[in-house]
Amino acid sequence: MILDWLANGLVAHTVGELVIYTLVVTHITIVSVTVYLHRHSAHRSLDLHPVLAHFFRFWLWLTTGMGTLQWTAIHRKHHAVCETPDDPHSPQVMGLRRILLQGVEVYREGGTPETLARFGAGCPNDWVERHVYTPHSSLGIFLMLAINIGVFGVIGLSIWAVQMLWIPLFAAGVINGIGHFWGYRNFECNDASRNISPWGILIGGEELHNNHHTYPNAAKLSVKPWEFDIGWFWIRLFSMLGLARVKSRGPIAVKVEGKSSLDLDTAWAILNDRFRVMARYAEYVIAPSVRAELGKTMAPSRRLVRQARQALSRDSGILTARQQARIDNLVSRSDELKRVYELRLALLDVWRKRTNAEELLAGLRHWCQEAEASGLRVLEDFVAELKRYAMPAPRLA
Repeated sequence: MILDWLANGLVAHTVGELVIYTLVVTHITIVSVTVYLHRHSAHRSLDLHPVLAHFFRFWLWLTTGMGTLQWTAIHRKHHAVCETPDDPHSPQVMGLRRILLQGVEVYREGGTPETLARFGAGCPNDWVERHVYTPHSSLGIFLMLAINIGVFGVIGLSIWAVQMLWIPLFAAGVINGIGHFWGYRNFECNDASRNISPWGILIGGEELHNNHHTYPNAAKLSVKPWEFDIGWFWIRLFSMLGLARVKSRGPIAVKVEGKSSLDLDTAWAILNDRFRVMARYAEYVIAPSVRAELGKTMAPSRRLVRQARQALSRDSGILTARQQARIDNLVSRSDELKRVYELRLALLDVWRKRTNAEELLAGLRHWCQEAEASGLRVLEDFVAELKRYAMPAPRLA
């Protein structure tokens, strides 16, 4: 009888049922991390109903042993000092191999008392957190082991092993490692974050890492029509059930047809949406200029144009020596490319050097005059687009 129970657990299960169960429980863990720890606790982009929030805390205690305070504080510090020696887990500093293979250890090393005190504000500090979850973090994962073996028999040990490896592999390894090393970038934020895949399903939407680092306080991580964030799907479902309330979806600006002048409202709208503005500059100013210049001497491939556009659009804070050499080569070949690149840097300086609204507006007006005086059609069209920007009207309660 005991051997029977060890073999089958309480009820015999098919291989398909075991696989489905494993996928479901690991997905719940991913949702707990991305919705509760990441978007709710670390970035405050949404509020969760106390019952749902506590379910996520309990589930993470069972399946990972992670505490809300440690995860939240380390992640906030990561954003504050990203890609510097103080970053708790930057593959650009520590090397990709170390983050992939030792991601959990690196994460634990980052949870110093100073980090927890400085970056851990607003985390749960109730009785169960102080007396159960934090001091007995390993108890939960062994309770999960007992549950799995009790229900499924010896095979439950394998399911438990998958559960224990899921977050270290995908969160600590893939997101913290590959998410700052390989992939595509929608926006040139001042770190090395990448979107691993446009379909954020397996890791709850965290695959869209460059989008997140650009707009860290946005509850929705997808920004392009072809991108999908399954974490956002769950947030919308929780919202419909009254279990969540979205606080921020990121900056939003509108364009007013017929508007042809720069004012303070326009300046604030452009500043608010500056990463998208710079992405459009890359697509509609730099790319056509590169294509035209390369077309004078060859039939440029899409790949060559894309590489040149990316080089001229890369944030200067993360340029490698090779990338800088490519930029120098490109701008030396063409007065047009040089002017387009110089004006890109000048536009970045407009909001980097601003001290008040009047300086911001004056800087933008001066930049637009310089762009229009260039005589380049792509810049004239871009200026006309900038002048149409406006802040959206406030929503009525």
